[in-house]
Amino acid sequence: MNQPAVPYPLTFTKVGHSAEGYLAIAEFEKHLPFVPQRVFWTYFTPHEVVRGRHAHHRTEMVILALNGRIDLEVETLNGEKSSFTLDRPDTGVYLPALCWHTMQYTHNAVQLVFTSTSYDPDDYIRSYEEFNRLKKMP
Repeated sequence: MNQPAVPYPLTFTKVGHSAEGYLAIAEFEKHLPFVPQRVFWTYFTPHEVVRGRHAHHRTEMVILALNGRIDLEVETLNGEKSSFTLDRPDTGVYLPALCWHTMQYTHNAVQLVFTSTSYDPDDYIRSYEEFNRLKKMP
């Protein structure tokens, strides 16, 4: 699948109704732009804490808020900035590699992340200055 170099929202199939509850579905090869190699989640993050503040050289991600709200700010290497509010468990955002991102949460937020790679500390770009240097490279 040919991926765009910009983040974009994803909507997952939702079945059910208010009387019995809902089920959201993500079949990896059908609904996600990659087959996940890692899954992680965050929870009970204090509202005043800003997480993320990094990019990845290779890793692509899909981020969802299973509960609460996550305000996601992203910037691509071409300088394009986007904001997303994740507050529904049937919607998410695809983040390509080389995309600087920050997240701020409501205290009750539960974030679920699917990644295209296994954890590799060398894949992280943890300095915004380094990310900006990459913008200037041909």
